[in-house]
Formats: sequence, C-alpha cells, structure tokens
Amino acid sequence: MRQVVSLVAKATITLVLLYFAVGHTNFSLIGERLNRLDIAWLLAALAVVGAQLVLISVRWQAVAQRCGAPLTLRRALRFNLIASFFNQVLPSTVGGDAVRIWLFAREGAGWSKATYSVLLDRFIGVLALAILVVIFLPWGLELIANPIGQAALLLIGFGSIGSALAFIAVGYFRWDRLQQWSPTRHLTQMAVTAREILIAARTGPPLMVLSLFVHVLSAAIAWCAARAVASPFEFVHALLLLPPVMLIATIPISIAGWGVRESALVLAFSYAGLSESDGLIVSVLLGGAYFVFGLMGGAVWLLSREPMRFSAAWRSSETPPPV
Repeated sequence: MRQVVSLVAKATITLVLLYFAVGHTNFSLIGERLNRLDIAWLLAALAVVGAQLVLISVRWQAVAQRCGAPLTLRRALRFNLIASFFNQVLPSTVGGDAVRIWLFAREGAGWSKATYSVLLDRFIGVLALAILVVIFLPWGLELIANPIGQAALLLIGFGSIGSALAFIAVGYFRWDRLQQWSPTRHLTQMAVTAREILIAARTGPPLMVLSLFVHVLSAAIAWCAARAVASPFEFVHALLLLPPVMLIATIPISIAGWGVRESALVLAFSYAGLSESDGLIVSVLLGGAYFVFGLMGGAVWLLSREPMRFSAAWRSSETPPPV
C-alpha cells in the first residue's frame, strides 16, 4: 500500500511540475519549431545516448571490479539497458539502480557487492556532475544575470560537492557504534571504498575523466535536440545549463525525472535570457531520447529467458568489498 501511495504522490508531483513548466510557454512557437523538425538531428541525439550508455557501462565495470565483483562489459551494458526501462516508469534513477543491483546480485555477485558497485557508480557520476557545474561556474554566472539563479547555481554546485565530501569523511570514523548497526556499517564501508577508488591513480583520475565526458555527452544530446527544431540553443549554452539541471533531476521526487527536468530547464532558459518555450522543447526531446532507449531496455528484459537464480544473489551477501 505504501508503494502505491508513493507512486501516486510522485505521479502527482510530475504532473504538477509539468503544468508549471508549460504555464508560460508560447505554444505557437512550439508548433513552429516542431514543423521544422529535422529527423537527422534526432537520430544523432539517439546515437549519442547509445555512446553514453556504453561509457556508463565501462565505468560501472571498473567500479564493480574494485568492489570485488567482476562484471563483463556485455553484462554491464545489458543491465544498464534494462535499468533504463525501469528509469522511465519509476522515480528518477532510483528504480533503475535497484534493478541493476537485483540483476547483478542474482548472477552471483551477492547483494553487498552488487549494491556497493551500483551505489558507488552512481556516487562517482553525481560527484563528476557537481564538479562540472563548479568548473563552468565563472561562465555560468556570466550567462545567468539573475541573482536568484546565480545563488541557485552556487548552491547546487558547492552543496553537492560538500555532500560528497561529507560522505567520504564518514569512512574516517571507525566508531564502534557505527559498526554495530548494519546500515551504518555498510555506509562506512562504502565511504572507505569510495575514497580508495578515487585516490587510486589507476582508478580515480580515469573514472573521473570518463564521468565528466559522460555528462558532456548529455549536453551534446540536448544540443542535438535543439538543432532538430532549429532552436537558437548553442552547445556552450548546453554545457553551462545542462549539468545543474541534470543534477536537480536526480532528486527522486518524480517519475523518470519528468517535470523536475522540464521545470528546471525552462527556468534555466529564462535566467539565461533564452526562450522558455525552447527550454521546454529541448527538455522534452532530451527525455524522449532516453525514453527510446528505455523502450529498447524493456524489450531486452521481456525477451530475456534467464533463470531466476535467487540463491546466487544471496551468496556472499555479507562479504564486504575489499579495501
């Protein structure tokens, strides 16, 4: 019953945010843009989404290896593709991550190692996104003249990095009370593993560069979407506006990030002096590109005939990843 209430609440939030996103849009302009839709640019956006999915799978493979759970690139890609389907029907990325954990655990990784690998993969991705926001802050603050928008940009960037540093700091506390309670014990262990991954020369810098490039590809997808409707949205705009919007969209308060992403991007366009209608179109086309891969992931999941090996998922479930 609780899950049904949560789903209804998130669906309501999604609809409310979408309503506010379209509240100040110029539908005649939207119609004009859609009449000039260029399929070639949409196909280019889909190609970039595919490349992004491969790179995300490479990152997860490396993180899983560090967590003591070997993962082939083929399996990582398949699991991520299936997870993309659940990302479209469940809140933000939470549903997809839960599916990745379940799929990886049932194939022998064990619940602990599968959970560590997925959550740390997500952590590294979000940290890189926050770093990208901070890197582009000087140009972002120049583009966004609105004081509220500038304050939001600073808060999003430095607040996210501060939260990441606080999580890593947990690994330095070896209090007995933290080790006695299972959730805090695993949280401490994940913080230690995250620190070891990030400071290791053979894993930290390569994974961070890879993650930064993954987020640059998100900007490229949005730019391709803008080009598809002849919107005057340049690639530099995408680099400056997309990272903070995508960071906000990771908050699991709506289904697949819909509504949150649209509202945030429309507002970002407004602060940057760009058309709010163009912001809505770009956001919807961006979400649509990910939705297409979600449908592909759903097909892979439905056609899968693998046995449900729950016993394998429980093996080594209490064995923490090596540090």
